[in-house]
Amino acid sequence: MPIPTDVPGVQRPLLRDDVFQRLRGAIVDGTLEPGEQLKDGDLAAWLGVSRTPVREALLRLAEGGLVIAQPGRSTTVSEIDLRAARDARDVVAAMHRLAVGEAARRLSADDLAAMRAANSRFAAALDEGDVRAALDADDDLHAVPVAVSGNRALAAVLDQFTPLVRRAELLRFSSLGGAASVARHEELIRLCEEGDADGAASVAFDLWHTLPTT
Repeated sequence: MPIPTDVPGVQRPLLRDDVFQRLRGAIVDGTLEPGEQLKDGDLAAWLGVSRTPVREALLRLAEGGLVIAQPGRSTTVSEIDLRAARDARDVVAAMHRLAVGEAARRLSADDLAAMRAANSRFAAALDEGDVRAALDADDDLHAVPVAVSGNRALAAVLDQFTPLVRRAELLRFSSLGGAASVARHEELIRLCEEGDADGAASVAFDLWHTLPTT
């Protein structure tokens, strides 16, 4: 779809990471569609920034496989590559299994409460058909054990590969299949609360590894 013209410009200069996050989010949620040509001038005007941070963001997005940059020709949003999505899903699932395995016995009452609150928002968003809100809530839930694990390498891997999975994930959350994740989240939280690190890690892996990539 064309770059939106009805979105208010940012009121302050965006940092490089902010520009990157905005563009990555627009690709993941479909605002910028697969195959769409990306012109740094248009993107800069949309975000209210200069072209430099946009160009830097596009280079990072190309490294992550979300855009295809052809020097001297064009930059486009990549098509959804099923093999790449499956590979990324497997890596992301393994990282979440590791994170939960490391964090399960160290989660505080506040951590568990944050996970439950995120799951409630997740369920409500699914009921309302708000896919973006569902993804945000899902991110919040899984971010808790990742943060508690304290594993920076793990977090960096997730930051690189999760967006490739998210585009496939949108298919699941747009269907009834997404509702099953609510119960699995509850099971994950229960096992963490009981200190069953192996069981919780297995559920975390399955939550991500069963995401559709077709």
